[in-house]
Amino acid sequence: MTIAERYSDVDDEYEGAAVLVTADRRIDVHVHLSGHFEPIDGRYHWAGRVAPHPDVAALARGGRRAVTVQIGQSPEAPARIAEVDPWGGVRLTGVSRPPWEGPDIGGPGREPAASTSDIAIVGAGFAGLGAAIQLKRAGYHDLVIVEQATEIGGTWRDNSYPGCACDVPSHVYSYSFALNPDWTNTFSGQAEIWDYLRRCAQREGLGPHLRLGCRFEGARWDETEQRWRITTSAGEHVARVLILATGPLSVPSVPDIPGLESFAGTVVHSARWRHDHDLTGRRVAVVGTGASAIQIVPSIQPLVAHLSLFQRTPAWIMPKRTRPITRFERALFRHVPGAQRVVRIGAYWLRELQAVGFLHPAVNRFGQRIALAHLRRQVPDPRLREKLTPTYVMGCKRILLSNDYLPAVAQSNVELVTEPIREVRPDGVVTADGQLHEVDTIILSTGFHVTDPPIFGVVTGRDNRTLADAWTPTMRAHRGTMVAGFPNLFVLLGPNTGLGHTSVVLMVESQLRHVRNVLDHADRRGVEALEPTPEAQRRWTELVDRRMRGTVWVSGGCASWYLDATGRNSTLWPGYATGFRLRLRRLRPQELTVPQRRRTVVPA
Repeated sequence: MTIAERYSDVDDEYEGAAVLVTADRRIDVHVHLSGHFEPIDGRYHWAGRVAPHPDVAALARGGRRAVTVQIGQSPEAPARIAEVDPWGGVRLTGVSRPPWEGPDIGGPGREPAASTSDIAIVGAGFAGLGAAIQLKRAGYHDLVIVEQATEIGGTWRDNSYPGCACDVPSHVYSYSFALNPDWTNTFSGQAEIWDYLRRCAQREGLGPHLRLGCRFEGARWDETEQRWRITTSAGEHVARVLILATGPLSVPSVPDIPGLESFAGTVVHSARWRHDHDLTGRRVAVVGTGASAIQIVPSIQPLVAHLSLFQRTPAWIMPKRTRPITRFERALFRHVPGAQRVVRIGAYWLRELQAVGFLHPAVNRFGQRIALAHLRRQVPDPRLREKLTPTYVMGCKRILLSNDYLPAVAQSNVELVTEPIREVRPDGVVTADGQLHEVDTIILSTGFHVTDPPIFGVVTGRDNRTLADAWTPTMRAHRGTMVAGFPNLFVLLGPNTGLGHTSVVLMVESQLRHVRNVLDHADRRGVEALEPTPEAQRRWTELVDRRMRGTVWVSGGCASWYLDATGRNSTLWPGYATGFRLRLRRLRPQELTVPQRRRTVVPA
């Protein structure tokens, strides 16, 4: 059965009750929807109108666009809401199975045929889009990009909190093969980076390859057919190659605080910002003092009546050398691309030099002096300054860049709380000393599931082992990209590919070279699948662990999200980005093996 035939018996129109679902609420609404199968992209498109409803109008006016729709017992379908019309209604659009079709459109014996492609990429952020662009340029055109959201952008789509910006210079936080001469600041903001990704996708013609609003639900290696059988919200998809490009910063981490569910106010995670929730005049708690918190706090401090900032461990904060990029510079970059290339190379090597302090922690005492001087200049109160002074070696946790966070913390309407949180009550947060901090809004700036994202449990390789099984108790991957027992699986920004000093986009590009090398080698050999040998993976892991010894991440005297449950640093690369690139530049065929094809036994 073709995809078009699958929807042939589905009504093309629905009017009636529905539920709009957001991260924190369910809104009962009345909708009028219609749709059709679009042969150009092979997907079902639907749209319509939500009858006037004040809560839905508030979402639209507040900039909240992504929702899901549920009708009756049907699965939730991802959708987008648009502007409010003159009569108070809101337009609703989606690209997915029709939300009114019911849980089983075909009935018994009518399983839809699986769609197919040579390569399937999961995730449409920096890594996934970069993979598609580079593979298309290398001649691999039969590929799809599965993305559960209705827009591309990854972490730069999801993180839209006030003040959100990159802490890596713009000229290196971009693809080397798609320089952007129009950056307006040396450190770009979220909206500008997101727009850059959308322009890259449009310029490279990725539209027909995108499967937006299509949720990845799992994948299993078929040892007989030598293919990945991928389960999505739009049905089954079969591909020879599976590239996981969901990234480590995709699944928000919500702390297990007793009573959090009982809070009577609004709870917001920094990666799921509520633009419809006005913070003006509110009493706000910010939990966490990491990379997102130091951007959120100075952005909301002037608006709120009171801000309680809950700090577990202070961070080393360095001045942020940020400035606008002038019109003259942008014109120069547009008309003389080599000029921007020179600036990028300079920024690249300056960032590479900063790795010295991570690999040789004694060097970081010079950086600590700069950070302490920065703290003294911006926080005159010695008692507050003491609370904000780290006791571990700089670099053990992520080094933060900010010129306005410390002055914001020193304001009269901000209270820095260093007592551990004991529980949350309906009216506020209670700390270990028994004090109740009354708030009406809680902002969780608590990061992501970096070492244990749920996707690990739904990707099953040979011998019925999941990635979660293979990575218990710690993550290991050959060259940070392939995993023994998982043929033709590539994990972008996998184990030990993160960086503490420069752009991870550099690491992604190094991995993509390795992906192309492996695929080209398989084509030359005429084999369907390749995977690393267990011995090659073991040797690579030993190299990583050996080089990790003595680095600030394992000897700096802190507990960070870089370390997994075993205490091993399974997230960062213990070296320079240049070293990683050189190690992945040349393929070593002896480190790969062809998995055995399981033969189907036919009874005599």
